[in-house]
Amino acid sequence: MSWKEIDFQSLNRYFSGELYFDDSTTHQTIKTVYATDASVYQEMPLAVAIPRNTEDIKHLIIFANKYALTLIPRAAGTSLAGQVVGNGLVVDISKYMTSVIEVNQQEKWVRVQPGVIRDDLNAYLKPFGLMFGPETSTSSRAMIGGMIGNNSCGLHSMIWGATRDNLLAVTALLSDASEVVFGELDAEAIQQKRKSESLEGKIYNKTLTIIEQQANQQHIIQNFPKKEVKRRNSGYALDSLLNMVLQQQGINLSTIIAGSEGTLCFVTEAKLKLLDLPPKEVGVVAIHCTTLQEALHANLIAVNHQCAASELVDHVILEQATNNPGQAANRFFLQGAPEAILMVEFFNNNRDELFKQCNALIDTLKEANLGYAYPILTGDDTKKAWDLRKAGLGLLRNLKGDVQPVNLIEDCAVAVADLPAYIHDLEELLHGLNIPYSAYAHAGAGELHVEPMINLKTTDGQQLFKHVLAETAKLVKKYQGSLSGEHGDGRLRGEYISYVMGGQVYELFKQVKNIFDPAGIFNKGKITSTPGMLDNLRFEPGKAKQELHTLFDFTADEGMLRLTEKCSGSGDCRKTEVTGGTMCPSYMATHNEKDTTRARANMLRQYLNQAPETLGKGKAADEVKEVLDLCLACKGCKIECPSSVDMTKLRAEFLYHYQKEHGISMRSKLIGNFSSSMGLASYAPFLYNTAVGIPLLKKAINKFSGFHPDRSLPGLAKQTLKAWYRSRKHKPANPSTKTVYLFCDEFTNYNDAEIGKKTILLLERLGYNVIIPTHADSGRAYLSKGMLDEAKALAESNVSSLQSIINADTPLIGIEPSAILSFRDEYPSLVNNELKTAATQLSKHVYLFEEWFHAEIKRGNISQDSFTQVTKRVSLHGHCHQKALSSMSIAGEVISFPANYSVDVIPSGCCGMAGSFGYEKEHYQVSMKIGSLVLFPAVNKAPDNIIAAAGTSCRHQIKDGTKRIALHPVEILFEALV
Repeated sequence: MSWKEIDFQSLNRYFSGELYFDDSTTHQTIKTVYATDASVYQEMPLAVAIPRNTEDIKHLIIFANKYALTLIPRAAGTSLAGQVVGNGLVVDISKYMTSVIEVNQQEKWVRVQPGVIRDDLNAYLKPFGLMFGPETSTSSRAMIGGMIGNNSCGLHSMIWGATRDNLLAVTALLSDASEVVFGELDAEAIQQKRKSESLEGKIYNKTLTIIEQQANQQHIIQNFPKKEVKRRNSGYALDSLLNMVLQQQGINLSTIIAGSEGTLCFVTEAKLKLLDLPPKEVGVVAIHCTTLQEALHANLIAVNHQCAASELVDHVILEQATNNPGQAANRFFLQGAPEAILMVEFFNNNRDELFKQCNALIDTLKEANLGYAYPILTGDDTKKAWDLRKAGLGLLRNLKGDVQPVNLIEDCAVAVADLPAYIHDLEELLHGLNIPYSAYAHAGAGELHVEPMINLKTTDGQQLFKHVLAETAKLVKKYQGSLSGEHGDGRLRGEYISYVMGGQVYELFKQVKNIFDPAGIFNKGKITSTPGMLDNLRFEPGKAKQELHTLFDFTADEGMLRLTEKCSGSGDCRKTEVTGGTMCPSYMATHNEKDTTRARANMLRQYLNQAPETLGKGKAADEVKEVLDLCLACKGCKIECPSSVDMTKLRAEFLYHYQKEHGISMRSKLIGNFSSSMGLASYAPFLYNTAVGIPLLKKAINKFSGFHPDRSLPGLAKQTLKAWYRSRKHKPANPSTKTVYLFCDEFTNYNDAEIGKKTILLLERLGYNVIIPTHADSGRAYLSKGMLDEAKALAESNVSSLQSIINADTPLIGIEPSAILSFRDEYPSLVNNELKTAATQLSKHVYLFEEWFHAEIKRGNISQDSFTQVTKRVSLHGHCHQKALSSMSIAGEVISFPANYSVDVIPSGCCGMAGSFGYEKEHYQVSMKIGSLVLFPAVNKAPDNIIAAAGTSCRHQIKDGTKRIALHPVEILFEALV
């Protein structure tokens, strides 16, 4: 059915949210963004709706009934079994339905809308001393609605249970748009419900009638996973309902809604059971094992020691972490080269008792001759280790080649006691098929995420994909396990439910679906009556790989297309200001899926798979450009994305080709040629500064430039740094004095010359000979606007002119992060082949000022005696490129080097300015919203602190957003000299 056959305009008259359905560029872009999730599937939805409230969802249900459509509920879109992919109407509740409605501290429950994020909820609950227990690896973006849909479990399900165990009630809309509350009812209330002729009454009557029939009870008891299998999420939870009936303790139909993947009703509110916060003392024993089986037998001992969690990480993930800037440091606790690590966690209120628990486990393991090293991690070190474990899914996408890990059998669960035997059988199966694999995650709960590595781009690979699931289903049935433990059946495993649980049980599932949703308007084709598991896979077998000519060298990434394919869809880029981090600043401000790194990667991937003759051509290119519009090129994805999808690089390459086809806008040329413009203005800085300081003239300049009228413009230095440097009377350098070369970037030269001067004077006072060598501009402005020919020429000029003088003894340092870090980041893959070796070698001796200063402190070349004893407190905001390519801890240590200086690092992401982004009229509001999330409030709450920021854009944004003047770390150190 085409959207043209449906009167969406009639829905628009009543719908208060956002609706995308037609073939316009914006609507098509949104629909394409929602064609995927974290699974291997891809299917264009008919339309996308983003409701503001329950009334909107009622209108959608009525509309779906009228046109025989199916509604696909979507939260964070991290589903691994294709639950939110389909050709229906995707309903995204993640943007607006995000309220915490009520907390009852005494009775320990909370009412929330389905778009509330698990970690954000727990941050909200922390002052009450309470928490919501289930903790998925995606808890920084997983939403309560999605967790209910999949009955999510997570790291600590051994003690905190699954979502079903912590769900007290749901408020939902049924397929006739009537509202119900499914919660605990006693026998009398149930009888009243069963008498009703409403759809709700029919649901209670018919569902309970199914459960009450003895033949059905026998089928459920015999065919559902055995009771020792704690993770059980295949089909509908008729076993839980049966237990209620047999125990005669009342009925709670929310138990069957948990795990139903949005196929029975539309949840609009949930009442959740809360737990007390865990003890503050946390210890993790990292058991190093030489084989996977050894780790699984160690796990059997661990679970008998009353641990809180027992999680496995295999060597494949550990090795991939070495190549990820964000996770390499989290391998700090490794000893040797273990085949697998079993991470066993304990909680205790007493630190001594905690270590007794840890050591008791270690002693038992040693007696059993299991493991060879047992480091005990405590405090923040445990968080780093868990971050490594949680990053497993994304890290696996860093493997080279088209043979990639696939989500297929990763969710199969068995009893913990059966896990070693089940995994042994599974390993034999995979070895027999010559399939490599990785295994990680929830050993303590009987569920290892085993990910076979298969090439889905070939017909044989897709057939192998299906064969592996079919054979694994036999093993699950053999051990009476669960085909799905926490990720759900979706459209991936639905085909095998009837085999594992029997035809009679599968028929019961179909009956339940029909009772709740007779018209099939809720997520049709998931769990029951699913399409074939090979239908609508992302990859088209046999399609020739398009070799694209790119200006950047993507060889290390196996090409531009392969870099986009690394996106696992796990949604790490859907962070909020509560979660923290840098990636992705525009999403934090807008909460639009199209503004995530995931959406951009998927759009580019789909576009590149069309094999365009020339990048930048066609209507689809306009859609890609639209989804890239709010990318701030912050580089947060380079470090925070587990798969290291470098969207900044991809964006610059795409814009370069797009502009070759469509031309470069006047504003982009103006920004790209910033240095030339400033060079001309520097001949009369007084006139320029006067003009930008007069409001009417400034607004006129902004209008001409395409900038927002409220944005201030940077001032010009009275004298450029290079001119000042040349005008100085230099004494001959002392042979014993260390020489350092200063990169005079274009922003410092024209706008922040005073900071450049203080850098030189500071270093000279500390005994260094500072030289500004002959060099070109950094090219940062050109890079930001996709003007890669110009950026490439500057990069090659700088590498050519500096390669002979920059080395370990005479390094190059810079004070503007975005400029100096270009040498380390873009230059090696931008210059021509003849200069690549030189660029790579040069990058090893190029440092941000703070990095170099910190190293000199460690070498003993700079003493605290050179600085004041006065007490100062500094609030430090980090530049995005500094966070991604350098270190904020180093920056903090440098600023706090004077004896009585202390530093608070502001937990901000991007400031929102991002070079020219914050100036541009259509981006100004988003820019200020980003700054308002964390940075501006933090600055305003520290009126007595010095505000520090290394980036010129960051300082400008702080000035415009708070009226405070932020200082470069150099300025702070210079003022601290004695």
